[in-house]
Amino acid sequence: MVLLSGPNMAGNEWKYVKDCLDTGWVSSVGAYVDQFEKMTAAFAGTKYAVATSSGTTALHIALILSDVRPNDYVIAPNVTFVASCNVIRYVGADPILIDADEHTWQMDLDLLEDFLHNETEQKNGFCCLKKDGRRIPVIMPVHVLGNICDMDRLMQIANKHHLTVIEDSTEALGSYYKGKHAGSFGLMGTFSYNGNKIITTGGGGMIVTDDEALAKKAKHLTTQAKSDSFEYIHDEIGYNYRLVNVSAAMGVAQMEQLPSFIERKKEIIRFYKSALSGIGDIEFQKVIEDVNSNWWLPTLKTSRQREILKALNDQKLQSRPFWIPMNQLKMFRDDLYYHKDNRSDYIYTHCLSIPCSTNITNEEMERVVDSVKSVF
Repeated sequence: MVLLSGPNMAGNEWKYVKDCLDTGWVSSVGAYVDQFEKMTAAFAGTKYAVATSSGTTALHIALILSDVRPNDYVIAPNVTFVASCNVIRYVGADPILIDADEHTWQMDLDLLEDFLHNETEQKNGFCCLKKDGRRIPVIMPVHVLGNICDMDRLMQIANKHHLTVIEDSTEALGSYYKGKHAGSFGLMGTFSYNGNKIITTGGGGMIVTDDEALAKKAKHLTTQAKSDSFEYIHDEIGYNYRLVNVSAAMGVAQMEQLPSFIERKKEIIRFYKSALSGIGDIEFQKVIEDVNSNWWLPTLKTSRQREILKALNDQKLQSRPFWIPMNQLKMFRDDLYYHKDNRSDYIYTHCLSIPCSTNITNEEMERVVDSVKSVF
């Protein structure tokens, strides 16, 4: 099986993990956790980073720290992985789903502006939905597949309507907008290190921010809100959300290789774009001029989606359909979905992601291309 996006353990992973095992520092305290946080903050261009057990837990803590309360709303894209909306429910809020741009597959900013202008109002310094008066304190853009929308415009819209920006950058490590790294625009950003991401710790995440108080509070909450170094005194409801040292050791080794991984991802997309140019109705995700994407997961758009998926997977070339839009999942079916022509469904029914591990060989990519071409 040629994996869709598998891990690449070509560096010091064994050495650093062995060091954890040899010294006994394998749990949520250890030098590798500190080092991983510092390396991530430096790479992302933020002052602070706090390691968590997953990208989902990073988002959960970020919403808590943004003072999202039960019965609030959080604006999110309709095209995203389910974790983005799950964490909104974790804090007792409901998502307001905005349809996707048909070319970039990011949140449609024209629709967002239209929604905020027509459907919301300002009350006591907060954005509120007109029809029920409930607060909308946060907007959560998701950098889908490592791509980024026009962040200057999004931040301007958010500031105008008093919305705190929490970036779901879980797929965008190594992506930039006008030279500024994903996750560094809003109050907080998050990364994921799941096994299919551009680097992995097996499972893990990170919160990045320039706010020292928020970083300290994030570390406090993710370690069960323990307030005394000796006594088991906890001053609020906390969470067992810290990344363990043995996983962070993998993360340090992976960060050392991240620049080469990003370059390989770009080689992969260049190969696929060149080899599949002019084949049927195949299109790739559009990236606007100011964005430098990490091209985490090369994804095709074509009317022959299901045929291509079958051809690839039959030949053990692991490929996947796109995420089902959030408004089609039973948990979010009754939530507010703002759209004009439901582009999210079109993206779902026409897109598929193809093999792109950073250690994929050129010969394996040629097999992928041959399989795709065979359908046409």
